[in-house]
Amino acid sequence: MRFEVLSREDMQELSKELSKAGIMNKTKDELSYSLEHSILIEGRFGELKEKFEEFENEALWELIEEVENSYNGLMSNWEVGEKKKAEDIFEEVDVGRLIVITALIDGGYIEDKDGEFILKEKSELDGLDVELRVPLDDVVEIVDRLEEELDAKLLTEFNMERKYYVEVLEVEKDLVQEALEIAEEYATEDSMVDAMFVGIAKSSLAELILEMVKKNNRKKELINALLEMEPIVIEGKREKVNIYFEEEALEDFLKELQTLGYIKVKGNKIWW
Repeated sequence: MRFEVLSREDMQELSKELSKAGIMNKTKDELSYSLEHSILIEGRFGELKEKFEEFENEALWELIEEVENSYNGLMSNWEVGEKKKAEDIFEEVDVGRLIVITALIDGGYIEDKDGEFILKEKSELDGLDVELRVPLDDVVEIVDRLEEELDAKLLTEFNMERKYYVEVLEVEKDLVQEALEIAEEYATEDSMVDAMFVGIAKSSLAELILEMVKKNNRKKELINALLEMEPIVIEGKREKVNIYFEEEALEDFLKELQTLGYIKVKGNKIWW
């Protein structure tokens, strides 16, 4: 199982803590990238709102409502000439508020000065020039119409960053559980959830294999028996895990168990 952390320092610290607990692990950092595709629509807000009625698309209307709610919330509590700090304006971070603030700045209604925003003049929302972005998947069926009728553009955002991981090289349940407890302080929430289920699945499968090997130590027969049992079902009080695998994946898992010292594979025989 693998934990993702946010920095090289966290990666090294987590690895150190796991090693102190006698849990084998290795670190890895790699260059990663992600792509996000959206449709960019620019124009006067009031005109876009009117044109969106023709498309009957839920995502477009949700965005319109979000912008309207953000504008009303912002303007109801901001007087002309009043200064506001950035952290106050973006206390509630949402797409609608960002669209409104950007439009007000570009239109000259807000002045950004020394980290503070000054409202110079109020403007009706319908008269603001806005830049709206909608996830491509939400409007994929009407993309051609958006491009033809609203001069919409496909916007692709490429994000490149370095990712940091700590991989736990254990399948024993107690060690897996201890690793999860240690990593909780360092790992990202998503990777913790993934690691928990990977740990449950691998430790349960390893336990099953070690029990089966004691009854039949022929590798081919063991793999065939496991394939017939697929999926392996692990049930707990609050979760149920179905384990699926291919023959080649089982071969690799046996090699992993051999590397960890649980078994020794030679030819068609397995020793433990």
